[in-house]
Amino acid sequence: MPEDIRKIKNRLKELETLIKETKDRLPAHSAKPPVMMDLLDLEDEYDQLMEQLKG
Repeated sequence: MPEDIRKIKNRLKELETLIKETKDRLPAHSAKPPVMMDLLDLEDEYDQLMEQLKG
């Protein structure tokens, strides 16, 4: 497996963990803006890496 793909897959695993931890920090009824921004940033990076793997 090429090194670039290995790095992307490792980062995807890290992001999955970070996304789960961030979702766990969200309050049940009203999301705090900084936590939502963190979550959106992590999900965006995850999506970008998935596109790189496909391409």
